[in-house]
Amino acid sequence: MMNTRKTLTFFYKVFPACGMLLLCLLHGAQAQTSNSKKGWKDLFDGKTLAGWKVVGGNAPYTVEGDAIVGTMTKGTPNSFLVTEQEYGDFILELEVKLEGDQTNSGIQTRSHFDASANGGKGVLYGRQIEIDPTARAWTGGVYDEARRGWLYPLDLNEKAKSAYKAGEYNHVRIEAIGDELRSWINGVPTAFVIDTVDASGIIGLQVHSVSDALQGKKVYFKNIRIQTEGLKSKAFPKDTYIVNLKPNDLSTVEKNAGYALLFDGQHMEQWRSVHSDDFPAKGWKVSDGKITVLKSDGGESTNGGDIITRDQYAVFDLSFEFKLTPGANSGVKYFVTLKEKTVGSAIGLEFQVLDDALHPDAKMGRDGNRTLGSLYDLITSNRDERARRPIGEWNRGRIVVTADNKVTHYLNGIKMLSYERGSKEFRDLVALSKYKDWDNFGEAKTGHILLQDHGDEVSFRSIKVKKTK
Repeated sequence: MMNTRKTLTFFYKVFPACGMLLLCLLHGAQAQTSNSKKGWKDLFDGKTLAGWKVVGGNAPYTVEGDAIVGTMTKGTPNSFLVTEQEYGDFILELEVKLEGDQTNSGIQTRSHFDASANGGKGVLYGRQIEIDPTARAWTGGVYDEARRGWLYPLDLNEKAKSAYKAGEYNHVRIEAIGDELRSWINGVPTAFVIDTVDASGIIGLQVHSVSDALQGKKVYFKNIRIQTEGLKSKAFPKDTYIVNLKPNDLSTVEKNAGYALLFDGQHMEQWRSVHSDDFPAKGWKVSDGKITVLKSDGGESTNGGDIITRDQYAVFDLSFEFKLTPGANSGVKYFVTLKEKTVGSAIGLEFQVLDDALHPDAKMGRDGNRTLGSLYDLITSNRDERARRPIGEWNRGRIVVTADNKVTHYLNGIKMLSYERGSKEFRDLVALSKYKDWDNFGEAKTGHILLQDHGDEVSFRSIKVKKTK
């Protein structure tokens, strides 16, 4: 009997077309065998859409060459080609190419389709790894489709914004293992979310709803494969910021990176009153895993008073969640020294926490510099409405201070503003503000972190900090 090489040589010489077909089939079989040996399973057979179905909109999906192709179609909502099978823990790899730079696409993970929603038209919801060729460059970020919105905008990982290659096939790796969802674009780590919702669900390929200008543009997906057993996670850089949606929780990865909880959901040993070494006897309540400043008269520090951390911080990464009641006002201050000996609220740089629609402070100051996420009375926050959650829902705030005095505010993962303490621009802003009479305002080398009592009911939780100096 001839060996495989001799057989192929014979077929190729005598029957060239058949020889090439046999060669292709053999290579395909070898690739599938290789995938199988490594624990991978192909989700696309390269020929048909077997095992997939279309939900949501009416954009068509076809097979062209070795790719699944979705065609952008005006007048229809987001369309999804989804697996008929649900998956729990998995590692998914595929390649994606998107025509145009004014729309986006995505890969749904552990998602669900509610056929009865939207008047019987159905709604797909769940976490999506974004494909974003626009100038925003959030490819690899995590968006919760038709539910919670952005969970991990790539403002949280600026250096990963350049990973996507426009007009080319981009390699995407997604790990959904336990409560962790992580993504890579062309080998670059992009997003890391810890979340307890959706232990399993369908995988989907998105064609976004489009305007007339994008009619007929295409999205290509190929080399789609999955592992569901013997999963081995790839390492993520230690300095990658993690969005941990478990209340008052620190993951092992966060602990190893140097983060510590300032509130564990029950105890207040790390906090005290601005007026004494004790925690306030009234005006604050700790219950159900949250710290709540209670409603009083709407004045500054007239009930329980502000509370501050016992420790002081110089260079740090602070995260916190807050929930406003209608019309409420509060704030998270930093570089608080207490040297000013104020009667009302203590003095410090402030991440404004406010109901912009109902509280009058939003219309005071200059150019909206007292609105949610702003550096209070100094710098107005980014007005991107996608950063804001409805009143009564939890919002995620973050303040990062680096060794060169650069400070950045984030709201729900979206960058609100950035500035440099002590710079000429900063001092010019202070000279125009209510802080103009305080010497060297906001320039202390170290200070406390403060939660403000402004006489309105506001709750806080998941307060964690990493000292970097």
